[in-house]
Amino acid sequence: MERAARKAGGRLRRDFGEVEHLQVSRKGPSDFVTKADRAAERTLYDELLNARPDWGFLMEEGGKIDGDPGKPRWIIDPLDGTSNFLHGIPHFAISIAVQEPKLDGSGWGEITAALVYQPINDESFWAEKSRGAWLHDARLRVSGRRQLSEALVATGIPFQGHGDFGEWTRIFGAIGPQVAGIRRFGAASLDLAWVAAGRFEGFWESDLQPWDTAAGGLLVREAGGFVSDFRGRSQHICDKQILAGNDPLHSRLHKLLAGAIRA
Repeated sequence: MERAARKAGGRLRRDFGEVEHLQVSRKGPSDFVTKADRAAERTLYDELLNARPDWGFLMEEGGKIDGDPGKPRWIIDPLDGTSNFLHGIPHFAISIAVQEPKLDGSGWGEITAALVYQPINDESFWAEKSRGAWLHDARLRVSGRRQLSEALVATGIPFQGHGDFGEWTRIFGAIGPQVAGIRRFGAASLDLAWVAAGRFEGFWESDLQPWDTAAGGLLVREAGGFVSDFRGRSQHICDKQILAGNDPLHSRLHKLLAGAIRA
């Protein structure tokens, strides 16, 4: 996973340099970024297929590719934070997760390995089930802060028909006055990695996809945090609704969020 992400990340770094120059052109960099996204995914696919030829894939661009039904699959987002990349903002990541098949053959189960790689600053967040979460070779732990008044919380804001503005506004109105600050940086995988690293105390968003949260969710859990949907239910992948944080603050944020949804 590390080798594949670094190979794709090197290409994204070079392409990002070109995007910065294209910002001033009338046509803009949209077509170029689409090609960069697909090229990164192809690199990841080729590297991971070579390493595990019988595993399946779930990818943002390439969709689902079946492998041996008894073997795991890769869940890949080659460029989380595409809008940032498109606008020359250096905050984006490659996200890779491993999902195991259920033993009874009824579908897909738990996430057992994860990597979120930020190519610009060369930060590699990774986790394996029951082995902890790490930034390179340094162990990660969620923040120890216990008071909402000290908490910095991240979120994703609905845009262009994605998400529920009314619901998000109610949640923001409930959480905002209680915390030290709310941030929206535009890459869910990195938001979750930063919760695992203790940079954020919490994160919430809705209307995401499995490749947005599969890796980041395991990072938070292996760093000692909690991940649930808005009803407080823990799932293998929380994508339609996700709330992450450390133990005391997750429960307090959930109480505020649930109350806002019921309002």
